[in-house]
Amino acid sequence: MKGAADTYQGRGLIADPIHQYILYTRPGAIRGEATEQDLIDTSWVQRLRRVPQLQSARWVFPAAEHSRFQHSLGAMHLAGRMAQQLYPSLRAIFPEVPSAALIEELLRVAGLLHDVGHGPFGHFFDDNFLVDFDLTHELVGQRIIREELADVLRDLRRSPSGRFNAGEAIDPEWICYLMGKTYTHPLASHPKWLPFLKPLLSGVFTADNMDYVLRDAYMCGVAVGPIDIERIIYYSFFSEKGLTLDRGGLQAFTMFLNARFYMYTNVYYHRTTRGIDLHLKEIFRDTMRIAFPYDLRKELHPYLHLTEWTLLEEVGRWHDAEEVEKKRLGAEWRHILDRKLKWRMSGEEVLDQFEAQKGQRFLDAETVKRRVRSFLPAALRELPFEIDMALQDPRPLNPLKMGDRQIYVYDAATDTVSEEPLTEILKYLPGKVAQCRIFAMSHAHDAELATALKRALNEDPPSIPTNV
Repeated sequence: MKGAADTYQGRGLIADPIHQYILYTRPGAIRGEATEQDLIDTSWVQRLRRVPQLQSARWVFPAAEHSRFQHSLGAMHLAGRMAQQLYPSLRAIFPEVPSAALIEELLRVAGLLHDVGHGPFGHFFDDNFLVDFDLTHELVGQRIIREELADVLRDLRRSPSGRFNAGEAIDPEWICYLMGKTYTHPLASHPKWLPFLKPLLSGVFTADNMDYVLRDAYMCGVAVGPIDIERIIYYSFFSEKGLTLDRGGLQAFTMFLNARFYMYTNVYYHRTTRGIDLHLKEIFRDTMRIAFPYDLRKELHPYLHLTEWTLLEEVGRWHDAEEVEKKRLGAEWRHILDRKLKWRMSGEEVLDQFEAQKGQRFLDAETVKRRVRSFLPAALRELPFEIDMALQDPRPLNPLKMGDRQIYVYDAATDTVSEEPLTEILKYLPGKVAQCRIFAMSHAHDAELATALKRALNEDPPSIPTNV
């Protein structure tokens, strides 16, 4: 019976609605080792249970209450699947590459930890708090890995598939490089094979975005059409140039990009979601000065206790505070928590490949706002309204120049590897899109506001008479 028992020793299963079961390592197989369970059970990873995956969209899609923790487990699982598929071709190019188990585990823990630095309200937190300290959630996450999780990572000795070779260990700095869009050049000390793995965590199709498109669609109850992850993984390999897709996987790849595009336009950039964000933006910096009076460049530990749970519980009580500023902010937060919308959409214009048509960049929100006001009837010139520009790149702006996130295409008929076919296959997706919306506090003047928005984006503003 011992042989049968050994099959299950040191491994466990996590039930998951997207991937059915996620295999993970747990103590019991090697004396003194660290395991994925030890990493998952650290305070920093458990903190992600209290950071929702979707920020304001939770007020639009009631079932979307899933957390960054669930998504991180899914990214870990998919990263491991990709490692198993890609290892033979990686070893063919780099004979010195470590064991298959180490590469699998390296990608799995990079997937698990890629979001460990996220704060409340996800990317909104980056744009409306961390940016003031010249930080991003990735930079914070890299510091957490280096200072809080490095010892556990160095003591990992196996993946769910098997043990590392003798003397092998994961360098935490490899994970910091793989997960970071801000960390674009490998160090001289990094192994030559490491940059080949970068697009799997920070690229066009990654363990991260393949999991969140599937998971977010499922949890929101949104039908995005077929997403054939199995086919994309099957047709992925490493050529001498880097991450490569066989032509047989291109249609599945395009379907995935379409599904991700749909999620942006209909979930992440939903009109109500963006309207709530406009309200949040008005009060967030003032709120954080009171709720989190720390500089994350100096003090990391207080961040452990900053989650969406702690923040919303605190601000939810401020409307009863004696301090004037807390009371003012608390009243605004009460509206958000009770879903009393301040801003309501009056009109929308979708700008597709604006740069190509106009030969200029997208207008910024403040410029559009000034132009809209110039096109409004005189009686409405002082009406409060806001402009929101939701920008997205459904495909790489230049498929031939993606830097360290470049992918290639293999054509068996000509036995060639090139990035050129991406231009042909991706031309059916818009190159850049802006959903430009105008919001007001009521629907009383929707027609005038919508008309002024359309004119502001398509006409030169009227000249302003002067006394000269």
